Amino acid sequence: MFPFANTPQPPYYIVAFTTQRKEGDHGYEAMAEKMLELAAQQEGYLGVESVRGTDGFGITNSYWGSLASIAAWRNNIEHTFARNQGREQWYAQYFTRIAKVERDYGFVASEASDAK
Repeated sequence: MFPFANTPQPPYYIVAFTTQRKEGDHGYEAMAEKMLELAAQQEGYLGVESVRGTDGFGITNSYWGSLASIAAWRNNIEHTFARNQGREQWYAQYFTRIAKVERDYGFVASEASDAK
């Protein structure tokens, strides 16, 4: 199964973080893993989904229970340090968008239909 976030019934919030990486790792992967672990410990955190292409373009969607929990995450001292490193070392550009999810729905193929 794909690593989809297990979000509750709406409403909840999404932070869409769209990035273009610079060349080289420079400690990025280790910090990204650390930030995922730290975010998961924050009050109001609901989950994350993240992808990155070979060209360095990436999208990370994190899900939160409230705007207050998003603000607390943004103000977390370790997250602030990582964000500053990102500006200096890892990202050519990034955009953060925050939205309230009012409705969600999906599809999961049954294993029986996959076998056909």
